[in-house]
Parts: sequence; structure tokens; C-alpha cells
Amino acid sequence: MNYRISTEPGAKLRIDKWLWAARFFKTRSLAADAVEKGHARIGGASVKPAKEVRVGNLVEVEIERIVWQVEVLRICDVRGPAGVAQTLYAETEESRVKRQEELERRKTYREPAAALHGRPTKRDRRTIDKFSREVKNCSMVA
Repeated sequence: MNYRISTEPGAKLRIDKWLWAARFFKTRSLAADAVEKGHARIGGASVKPAKEVRVGNLVEVEIERIVWQVEVLRICDVRGPAGVAQTLYAETEESRVKRQEELERRKTYREPAAALHGRPTKRDRRTIDKFSREVKNCSMVA
């Protein structure tokens, strides 16, 4: 299949469409939602989904609290295979290091609620209620 990929400095494309084509998001609407919520920035500034990204721009994308800093190398307005999508950008070294550190931290981090199974028992419920009353009484005194 022939993909319309441009490397010209003047090439531009909507940020939501570029994020979708670069395979950061599964659908274009998910990409647009992320941009609307401020999870994608161009040059550090929050933008709207219609903002155009150009070759050479520095784009920050936050996906599940992991931040990718990438430089736009190419513009493509169609979603192709992952191999083609990875040629559209280059991740900065600083971003790669931070992302790897975060992934390692997530592997070693133990969720506090992981040991809990199901609903609280009657005894647990009494302890929770007692603690809640004590907190409520302390806030009324203060």
C-alpha cells in the first residue's frame, strides 16, 4: 500500500490525526479526547485537536501517566502498520530514560489494596465505623 508520508518542513497535519496515525491511540476520537484533556502538548503548550503539528515540532503525549516526548520527523494522514508509524517520530533520550524508570517502578510497586480480597468483614466494618466516628468527633472539637 502506498502511504502519503511527507518529510518537508512545511508539511502539517491535525495533532489528533497525527497521534492516531503514529499509533499512540487506537482511534482518532481517543486521540482527540486526550488532546482536549491536555494530555498532548506541542512545544509544552496545551492545544486543541485541530492544532496543526509540523515536521520538527516537539510533541509531549501522556498515556496512562507515562509521558512520551517525541520529535515529529514525518507527517502521514493515514494509519499504517506499526513499522511505518514508528518512522513518523523519534523519542528523545531523556524521555526514553524517564519512561523506562517509570515502567521499572511500576513493576516493583505493590498496590496497597492488592492484599484485600472482597468486601470488608463485619469486624472490619466495625473498625472502619469506629475510626470514622473518631475522625468526625476530632473535626467537631477543632
